[in-house]
Amino acid sequence: MIFTSQIFLFWFLPGILLLYYLLPFRFRSGLLVLASYLFYGWWRPDFVLLMLVSTLIDFWCGRGIGRMHALVDAAPDAAAAAPFAKRRKRFLILSMCANLGLLGYFKYWNFGIDSLNVLLEAWEVAPVEWSAIVLPVGISFYTFQSMSYSIDVFRKDAPPVARFIDFACYISLFPQLVAGPIVRYRTLADQLRNRDHTLDKFARGAFLFQVGFIKKLLIADTVAVVAAKAFEIGDPTATEAWLGAVAYTIQIYFDFSGYSDMAIGLGLMIGFRLPINFARPYTAVSITDFWRRWHISLSAFLRDYLYIPLGGNRKGPRRTYLNLLATMLLGGLWHGAQWTFVIWGAYHGAWLALERWRGRGSDEPQGVRRTFHIACTFVVVLIGWVFFRAPDISYAGRYLWALAGGEAFVGAPWLAVLRFNGLGLLVAALVVWCMPTTQERLRRFQPAFIVFLQLAFVIALLHLHYQGHVPFLYYQF
Repeated sequence: MIFTSQIFLFWFLPGILLLYYLLPFRFRSGLLVLASYLFYGWWRPDFVLLMLVSTLIDFWCGRGIGRMHALVDAAPDAAAAAPFAKRRKRFLILSMCANLGLLGYFKYWNFGIDSLNVLLEAWEVAPVEWSAIVLPVGISFYTFQSMSYSIDVFRKDAPPVARFIDFACYISLFPQLVAGPIVRYRTLADQLRNRDHTLDKFARGAFLFQVGFIKKLLIADTVAVVAAKAFEIGDPTATEAWLGAVAYTIQIYFDFSGYSDMAIGLGLMIGFRLPINFARPYTAVSITDFWRRWHISLSAFLRDYLYIPLGGNRKGPRRTYLNLLATMLLGGLWHGAQWTFVIWGAYHGAWLALERWRGRGSDEPQGVRRTFHIACTFVVVLIGWVFFRAPDISYAGRYLWALAGGEAFVGAPWLAVLRFNGLGLLVAALVVWCMPTTQERLRRFQPAFIVFLQLAFVIALLHLHYQGHVPFLYYQF
């Protein structure tokens, strides 16, 4: 089930909200678990079992780590504490192996066998026969979230959860289950036990949901037509390549930020405050600044659970550059089991290392210089999205050659789609660079904008009725 489907909008959401507010508070977490399992299992009910297994393992490991913490603290000396410290570490290792094992099998098994068969073909050896594994929706998000709980409990950054139903609610919470934001347990720990519900909070949540819905339906899905047409061409011209790359750059931002707005809004409607995931990323003045603004919850996760444990910037400049490259390379692989994603991650890692070497990470240019930096950063990000969108490395190379002017700047018959979809590109550009952000709008409700929002929401609903829903891009990760 997805947010932009009629079954969710007109049946699931109203029904869950009605039941949620009719029930006493002590039963609401249980209702949310059942609702989230229904939401997640709508397509494949068997995949709910995977999430339940991950939840049970990490709940047990977290409780085990907590018990070992208490025994270590109570031990009279280091020798007496040593056995409990070892058991504590074993619980953590079990949690990480279970989560990474599930993620590795379901997300990377196909990739591994495909890569092996390419090598076997080059060596003229018979390929490995196998059946493709179906990727469970959102497994990258909930395994990271579940694993982060065990790590935080091990580090004593979060207390072990007392009730299984609260932990199950944290892992499965349907607003952010399949595409984030990635939320740490300590962020929701107090809210799971006690959260406030007010009309103002609900209204702000409904506002955010509507904004995200409009972003997805009226902007992302509109410019997606241009991007799809351009990337379907085997050898695009420079005109086609640039239009397609700009369209995809706009599409992925409004698609993903639209989902995040809807998730945060749904969270507010049921009393949860989820962290923001975007902060005007296309106004970044460097790639370092971009990653402070784009998919903020993933950036924080990679920093705290990968970059810093690798040594961060504490072991000299060369090690810092390697750590940045390794972190982003693995971040790219997290996005997808394909060499194009690995290259995309390495590309961003190389830029981060270059900026660190040149001392650009904290640079805050002003005036014309700032505009120039924003434009350059946007182009760098746009080039990276080519790898993200391309079906394979060979096609990405041809597309980049077209961007560089390898083919003439000429039009094409399909550019007639710009008569309608070009308006979406123009509106998107105005929203990205000229209009206040969603969070800024949220801080000050303006009656005229609220009226405009309701009209746009109705148009988006009509668009959904006649065109049908298009899955969110990040559902595949």
